[in-house]
Amino acid sequence: MKAALLTAPNDLVLAELPVPALESGDLLIRVRAATICGTDIRIFRGRKTAGVRYPSILGHEFAGEVVDTGGCSGLSSGDRVALCPAISCGHCHLCKTGRENLCTNGQAVGYEIDGAFAEFIRIPAQAVAAGNIRKLPDGTGFDEAALAEPLACVLNGQEKVGVSAGDVVLILGAGPIGLLHVYLARLRGAARIIVSDPNAHRREAAMTGGADATIDPRNEDITVRVREETAGMGATVVICAIGVPALARQASDLTAHGGRISLFAGFSKGEMAEMDVNAIHYNEITVTGAFGLSRRDYDRAFDMIAGRRMDVRGLITHRYGLDSTLEAFETAESGEAIKVAILND
Repeated sequence: MKAALLTAPNDLVLAELPVPALESGDLLIRVRAATICGTDIRIFRGRKTAGVRYPSILGHEFAGEVVDTGGCSGLSSGDRVALCPAISCGHCHLCKTGRENLCTNGQAVGYEIDGAFAEFIRIPAQAVAAGNIRKLPDGTGFDEAALAEPLACVLNGQEKVGVSAGDVVLILGAGPIGLLHVYLARLRGAARIIVSDPNAHRREAAMTGGADATIDPRNEDITVRVREETAGMGATVVICAIGVPALARQASDLTAHGGRISLFAGFSKGEMAEMDVNAIHYNEITVTGAFGLSRRDYDRAFDMIAGRRMDVRGLITHRYGLDSTLEAFETAESGEAIKVAILND
């Protein structure tokens, strides 16, 4: 099979590899669509190294067709499916208390387990038995189903920071994750959504997606603009949707008294940031992190997409074949795209 193989940081090559061999209970899927995540780019560029092995196949946002069921009941060859890639152990304290996204005994599809930037992917029996596979209903495309995973992460983040009806939400960053935050905050009843991003194309996409106002932080004073947009109060929720540590300090300056901050985006190990601890203390600001997704998050996100409660199709702006994976990564990294999909016809 063809696969985009990461042999070292910054070294992504198209390789011919054997089709993955299955063990009892494993599932073999022909990948039809896989989308590029910011985490994929961070691994590619060597900014995320924990747990990463070389060589490996990246890609954890995907959907495809069952080729070999491995004897799994309830699935047949040709079934159109997507995968929740959070493969937790299921028996540690974190899993038992509903925090399986933080399980330290689990495995990550896309580097610990070879991922979806390939013609075929093996799904471990553990994930199949745990119910991580979802069948696509008629009318749901492979590429949009691939976006259930990032939407599930956004759901987790907004649950943690408590986005609810009436909130004034400020989203720092309008990449694909920032835009999903816009979509979801609107669906959850936010009273006002403000988005800051230096990219004009992405600011326009934020407005189309439901934002009430956008800010160009390179040419505008974001503090002044946020105060203008919030009658001087600041935002009740600030979401850092891009992994720039300096935004953490900025977030504490832009949050209303009693407000909440989500450090949602992934940061590189060892990165540090200053925050206004005086404001956090005296203004009673809550700061929370958000990592990954649970199967519950994934199921909710999948159902939202499959049921058209959220239409994510417009987020995919560029599509490439597997042979052009490196070009697809460069496009995703350039900022000219929103979401980039790699398709196998």
